[in-house]
Amino acid sequence: MTMPPEKRKGPWSFSLGLFLILFSIPFFLVIALIPFLNLEGRTKLTLSTIALITGEVTFWTGGLLVGKEVFTRYKKYMNPLNWIKKKPEV
Repeated sequence: MTMPPEKRKGPWSFSLGLFLILFSIPFFLVIALIPFLNLEGRTKLTLSTIALITGEVTFWTGGLLVGKEVFTRYKKYMNPLNWIKKKPEV
């Protein structure tokens, strides 16, 4: 009998992983706002690169902490293409 991944690693790592996954979302949203700022082109490029790298690192670090099974399940729920699919009738 195996334990779920969230029970093996301890509650703090699972909670931290979920927090990091959710914490990465604003970094990706900021990328869409950067072109509208009144900044020099080079500054916009630097800010968008920093936001992208920070978002990716926090997202994947959170994914490692929550475990493969949980991460795959949440990643499927966060995919907008899965939001409009009809649920199969039982």
